Amino acid sequence: MNIGGSRKRITIHDVAAAAGVSISTASKALNNNGRMGDDTRERVKRVASEIGFRPNALARGLLSKRSFTIGLLTNDTYGRFTLPVMAGVAEALVDHGVSVFLCAIEDDPALGQIHVEAMLDKQVDGIIATGKRIDRSLPVDLSNLPVPVVYAFTEGRPDSVSFRSDDAQGAELAVEWLSRMGRRRIVHLTGPQDFFSVRERADAYSKATGGMEPVLYGVWSESWGHEAVARIWSAPGEKPDGLFCGNDQIARGAVDALRERGIKVPQDVSVIGFDNWEIVAAQTRPPLTTVDMELKELGRQAGLTVLALAEGRPVERGVRKLPCRLVVRQSCGGKPSEE
Repeated sequence: MNIGGSRKRITIHDVAAAAGVSISTASKALNNNGRMGDDTRERVKRVASEIGFRPNALARGLLSKRSFTIGLLTNDTYGRFTLPVMAGVAEALVDHGVSVFLCAIEDDPALGQIHVEAMLDKQVDGIIATGKRIDRSLPVDLSNLPVPVVYAFTEGRPDSVSFRSDDAQGAELAVEWLSRMGRRRIVHLTGPQDFFSVRERADAYSKATGGMEPVLYGVWSESWGHEAVARIWSAPGEKPDGLFCGNDQIARGAVDALRERGIKVPQDVSVIGFDNWEIVAAQTRPPLTTVDMELKELGRQAGLTVLALAEGRPVERGVRKLPCRLVVRQSCGGKPSEE
């Protein structure tokens, strides 16, 4: 009788009985170890699926000496970069029965150490470290841990596996599209020069434009985009017909400043941002063409890599740069891309 909607949990004993094998054989078949014929192994798996057997996570962990959990450590408390990275990690690991839990450490080394120790107490299979910029490490020592550590969108140790977006390639995409739209006088408005990503994008922009077009460095804000446009249009000389901005906030400020001057976007000036921050890009008027850093894919790759390391598979060390993608909307002309 099924009382209150509850039902008896199917156990390994039920699987063994239904498949006509011993409990030991059923366990080995479901865990892909032990010696037996392929037909026996497949029969046990088929029967387990048919009767609705779900392995107990604790028992599975005891057998494999794994917890089937991954820790995600970040100082990006705003979540601008961490949330898409985490979405990619979770998407990559869910089919492997692995859960992900997030710990935000701000920029506090003591808090970071507390969270690392808590992760180790929970016997995580690995840790993914992520942050706010690729040229700064998290304020906590992740060396010599008993579990593998993979870095994504933060500076990793020299002997580690690190994932980051290819900023130079992203800048090239932006300049190529503006040129394709017939823009010949392109100005780059970007953030602080002490950011590695800013310098890498600016170098790629300069190479793509022959080093003849200016770069204006500022801060990551709409007000800087607004100020930069005011500065350019107040100065004598020919005005740009294309703006490549270092992030979407700068681009949005620039678009607002152009509109205030009666300059039409994209008819008179095309504008491209960087980040594809939906809350900013989609609400810009007109909607903003921008470079997507593919952070979700970056997280997916980091998740699969930390899983491989946890399972003892060989993984090549070093920095892996993932290509960016241009998302075309209305701010620069051309047919909008499908997102």
